[in-house]
Amino acid sequence: MSVLTLCAASFFTSTQAPSTWDWQPALALQQPWRSVTGALVHWSPQHLGLNLMGAALVGLLGWRSGVTLRDSLAWLLSWPLTHWGLMLQPELLHYGGLSGVLHGGAAIAAWRLSRQADARQRWVGRLLGAGLVLKCLSETPWQGALQRVEGFDFALAPLAHSSGVLSAGLMLLLLNLPAAVASLSSSSSSSDPSAPAHDRPTRPS
Repeated sequence: MSVLTLCAASFFTSTQAPSTWDWQPALALQQPWRSVTGALVHWSPQHLGLNLMGAALVGLLGWRSGVTLRDSLAWLLSWPLTHWGLMLQPELLHYGGLSGVLHGGAAIAAWRLSRQADARQRWVGRLLGAGLVLKCLSETPWQGALQRVEGFDFALAPLAHSSGVLSAGLMLLLLNLPAAVASLSSSSSSSDPSAPAHDRPTRPS
């Protein structure tokens, strides 16, 4: 799903009652679609505005990093998984917002940047990835389901940020593992001295 579609869907759900779409762990099995729509729910105009700015930033990161179709698929698959991860804090009875999904998108952009040919882009990707990890740790999600931040008219759910990063990382790993295994297998077979002679390079006579 493109960032523009994400923003449009967020605007639509902002006209609806939050309880219609938000993530509720008590309804996770009866209404699993809430693991997708929960990201589109916002508790105030300020909440929506901040997340839309975050979506624009993640969209720019994705464009600059040259994310692939596989990267986009990993982000899409990590979306519901991000909210299922919130069940680790059962006291969080309702959740809405894009921040968890956006943290996952930023993690994927960081990974893609770290694999670029240009050394400067690789360092940007590594620094972005390290910054995300440090941010998630500094938010101490293990200390409570919600945190109040001065100047915000809504409470933050820090676990959503960590869950977004971890979910995106897991999906990246699963989608790229087959190619990595195939590459390792091909490399090992080409260097295997027991391989048939016709599979090994020969010295010209």
